[in-house]
Amino acid sequence: MPRRRSFPFHILVFLAPAVLVYTAFMIYPLIDSLWLSLSNKGLAGATHFVGAQNYQTLFSQGQWANPFWNALRNNAVFFVIHMLVQNPVGLALAALLGARIRGAWIYRTIIFTPTILSVVIIGFVWKLILNPAWGISRSILQTVGLASLDYPWLGLESTALITLALISVWQNIGIPMMLFLAALIRIPDELMEAARVDGAGTWRIFWSIQFPLILPTVGIVSVLTFVGNFNAFELIYATQGALAGPNFASDILGTFFFRTFFGYQLQPADPFMGSAVAGVMLLIILAGVLVYLFGWQRRVQQIRY
Repeated sequence: MPRRRSFPFHILVFLAPAVLVYTAFMIYPLIDSLWLSLSNKGLAGATHFVGAQNYQTLFSQGQWANPFWNALRNNAVFFVIHMLVQNPVGLALAALLGARIRGAWIYRTIIFTPTILSVVIIGFVWKLILNPAWGISRSILQTVGLASLDYPWLGLESTALITLALISVWQNIGIPMMLFLAALIRIPDELMEAARVDGAGTWRIFWSIQFPLILPTVGIVSVLTFVGNFNAFELIYATQGALAGPNFASDILGTFFFRTFFGYQLQPADPFMGSAVAGVMLLIILAGVLVYLFGWQRRVQQIRY
């Protein structure tokens, strides 16, 4: 008769601390936030379940719907700029640094350094640089003959959001660069050597050999960019404050959630509506991740295998 194996209780001992910490700081707040988004206070001040009423209010009533749709639209623009600027430039830098140029480690360090700096420091420094009164951007533009571009970039509704998105791109471009570089250096050199023997140039080698082989990394970088941008808050808050001026032109879902949940100036705190905003953010991020898992990743696996 075969001997029954005892349950490996020692595994629970090692897993318990991580599970407890993750549950306390991630799972419980998430569930509590979702419960708040489905609740509200009655006339007697007691909290009661209201279902999707908060979400209906968020989408339909002008007091909430107008700033919400404005924040969502700005967040989409913020994300698109990162996808169209940060990731292609990061891929180009990775391809250049992967070509074994002299001093590549110095360039990697310089490009990646802003990523490890505090977002508050980044926002404060760029606010000083772009200050229209005494920032150094004016003298730099005049020196290179671009004095006509001397605008209050953070003070105009038409340029504030784009400027902040480009600052965020400058700070975070090191992450996609390093991920793309790690994927490129894993490609066997024999493939490139064989292509060169057949007469392929550098551009043809990149698009026909290297880029198809790093498509899984392209998908990972894209979904990380999506999640990161729809969770963005710190840079906008550090430079423009919770009102995300001018006139809410740089307001995104993160700053809208902050004002709604905690209150700001004349806007009273409403944790129930704030939780509804957080619930919508969660659904948007979840939808993007599911598109990646069941669309992009599955398609790439079918192509590879």
